[in-house]
Amino acid sequence: MRMFLVNLLLALTWSALTADFSFLNLLFGMLISYAALLVLRPVLGDSRYFGKVWQIIAFAIFFLVQLVKSNIRVAYDVLTPSYFMRPGIIGLSLEVSSDLEITIFANLISLTPGTLSIDVSSDRKVLYIHAMYIDDLEQLRAEIRYLEQRLLDVMRN
Repeated sequence: MRMFLVNLLLALTWSALTADFSFLNLLFGMLISYAALLVLRPVLGDSRYFGKVWQIIAFAIFFLVQLVKSNIRVAYDVLTPSYFMRPGIIGLSLEVSSDLEITIFANLISLTPGTLSIDVSSDRKVLYIHAMYIDDLEQLRAEIRYLEQRLLDVMRN
């Protein structure tokens, strides 16, 4: 967390020196300061921050790929004359446990076209999901569990 704050402070310093606080300039400042901190890593000491950044980027890319695939499937179904939907509601036992983890996981599911988080059981162990395409129930559960595992890797490790 400390390295992130140092990175953010350096990015803000960059923006102040260039007198441009636009989003792109702040992002550029974050990249420059990240590179500087990476070079200074032997002096500053090892930190989990450097690995965590790449883990978050990998997760974002993974989620964007899933998002595009889901969008294409739903768009194809909407644009063709026949429907391929097999909607239903499934219950998925949760590995995520904290309120933050459950909220982020449920929102990631709801962001993906064709799926919607409906409710969490009162004991917070089951998430109910509406899915538009339940062709193979076990495959759908495996895909959602893989998303959950990737999220847990980012949030806990």
